[in-house]
Amino acid sequence: MSTSAKVITEDDLLRLPADGNRYELVGGELRQMSPTGYEHGRCTGNLHVLLWTHVRRLKLGHVLAAETGFVLDRTSDGKLTVRAADVAFVAKDRIPKDADRTRYLRIAPDVVVETLSPSDSAADVEEKISYWIRAAFESRSRWIRPRARLPSTARHRRRFASSSGTSSISATWSPDFAAGSQKSLTDP
Repeated sequence: MSTSAKVITEDDLLRLPADGNRYELVGGELRQMSPTGYEHGRCTGNLHVLLWTHVRRLKLGHVLAAETGFVLDRTSDGKLTVRAADVAFVAKDRIPKDADRTRYLRIAPDVVVETLSPSDSAADVEEKISYWIRAAFESRSRWIRPRARLPSTARHRRRFASSSGTSSISATWSPDFAAGSQKSLTDP
């Protein structure tokens, strides 16, 4: 992940040319995200389909792809943090009526999914979790490690903790989703 020293605005981020890379803003600094590997994409895609099918069936809200940014922080001098999860869910009643949906929403999603890559350092993961939590993210956040097949959960006011066993979904926000999604996320 590379970092630039120039302070970037929300408008600058929205206007970046389509160069095949994904970017986030952290404290006004542009961070380029590395492209993911096959297993990461497969695991994330499987979960996106499972979550999207469930949310659509029950008309709960919107499931969003990895390119969807959320404004999580603004410093007193105006520097923004805009982060994007691999998969995000926002309940339909939480989207402000006057929100400009062509820009980044200024809310934290109800559910955030990050698929961890071998290149993700513990410090980078902890930093990203802390931004979601500071943004008043009070729902569950699921962090998936494709190779280990061990999901980990970060909760509001709790430290990052790993679960044991095979990958599965537990979702207090929607028990139906958890019950219907017990197969491994890394299965074909």
